[in-house]
Amino acid sequence: MHLNPPPAADVAERADAHAVAPLLNCLLREVAEPHGQSGGRRVYRLPGSERLLRVLGERRPAEPEVRTDGTWRRVGHTELVKLVADELRRHTGLSNHELPAEMIDSRDAVAALLTARARATPPDDRYLRSEQCLLTGHPHHPAPKARGGGPVGAWLPYAPEAHARFPLTLLGLREDVVVEEGDTSALDALGEAPPGYRLLPAHPWQLDLVGRELAEAFADGRLVRLGTTGFDAWPTAAIRTLYAPERDLFLKFSLDVRITNDIRRLWRHDLLKLRRTDAAATAAFATGPAAWLSDRGYRTAGFAFEELAVLVRDGLRGSLPPGATPLLAAGLVEGFEGSPLADAADPAAWWEAYLAQVVPPALAAFAEHGVVLEAHLQNTLVAVDRDGLPAQALFRDAEGVKLLPDVSRAAGWERLVYCLVVNHLVEIAGALVEHHPTLDPWPAARRELTRHDLPEIPALLSAPTLPGKTNLLLRWTGADGAAARYLPLPNSLAGRGNER
Repeated sequence: MHLNPPPAADVAERADAHAVAPLLNCLLREVAEPHGQSGGRRVYRLPGSERLLRVLGERRPAEPEVRTDGTWRRVGHTELVKLVADELRRHTGLSNHELPAEMIDSRDAVAALLTARARATPPDDRYLRSEQCLLTGHPHHPAPKARGGGPVGAWLPYAPEAHARFPLTLLGLREDVVVEEGDTSALDALGEAPPGYRLLPAHPWQLDLVGRELAEAFADGRLVRLGTTGFDAWPTAAIRTLYAPERDLFLKFSLDVRITNDIRRLWRHDLLKLRRTDAAATAAFATGPAAWLSDRGYRTAGFAFEELAVLVRDGLRGSLPPGATPLLAAGLVEGFEGSPLADAADPAAWWEAYLAQVVPPALAAFAEHGVVLEAHLQNTLVAVDRDGLPAQALFRDAEGVKLLPDVSRAAGWERLVYCLVVNHLVEIAGALVEHHPTLDPWPAARRELTRHDLPEIPALLSAPTLPGKTNLLLRWTGADGAAARYLPLPNSLAGRGNER
């Protein structure tokens, strides 16, 4: 733990760097056009304004410069936000005052997190460190760390990136207004409810956000306050999903805050189809080494169905091989102390083991059970053995799962390719190559995919492009967060021959 806060100038510079990279990734993927190189940097043309922009690096572009009066001029995050907003207005013909504010909020949140982390003690547990390391976050979102624009003091005590841990608020919910489905027995073990009431844990930030709406329920006795749990819960990368190590229990809550593309409520329509979706995913993982962390049930109040909903998710211990440590895939990309990706003695063997654990279960769920996993970096855990080699994949989040034929096979496959390949494998491969520059990850990826007898695989391996989600344009145009839109990206898997 650091006793002295970092200098403000250092925090500002690092916050800018963390915020600039994903914003540039969005701009370069969704709007800009490649325009050669200059001074060892990639140059892009912004078609709406005809500006030229150059950046340093590829996976995490940095140090943006704009061509002005014949010279290259560096732009900081604030000016980059203005440049992006102007370009999007020209590109789409639409104005948006909300998203630029979110971009600034995201950068300022990073600055607050950097300052807080300097005073915080990281968890000893490697799994928790992997969940709480995401200072940059989603590498292709314009405002990955925005927290709804609220004051820092309102959200910082609950921020995983600041290594937060805190007890849950316990409420008593009068039995006649309880709504629940599935197995919620774990909630009753969190404390003791008075006669005529059931226990309902709550996220303290959510209570702060919707407290006024609940005043009448507290006044008339439908809700009573019962204190807090005698143990702490740790916020995971998902922020509203908390892990209680003492109980080996995950709990997912509603948060009336926009985080990346969506207001993070447990929406009624998602909860009502949860049992069917989770049952299908559970069946898809009934055999084989991979595990599904079941969203086994939910409990809420009939008068505040979404506001007070809590979802019960399986813990980790019953699913892991002996001696294995689960790690968040997104944490492997971002980096944390003790990451086996950075320390792999044989990166080729590590990558082959990773592919062998992650790819087969995701493809089998699709091909054999019609289950389209949202197998992106934040929904995938990879357990590593004592030598750091991937030994098992664990998938989570029934809310993001799609089922065939609720969606067409073509739409389901496109979603799976985006989540598993573009969002996940491409990012893991890129991070691995940064640590081990001589590795070419794509022959092994092709070999792993070729082992699976799906009719879509040959086209995946030969297509010139892959689907890339357009988070910047989606947010600028105000589209629903679930209404994914894709642009073609160069296919790293294609054009490499048929390796054996």
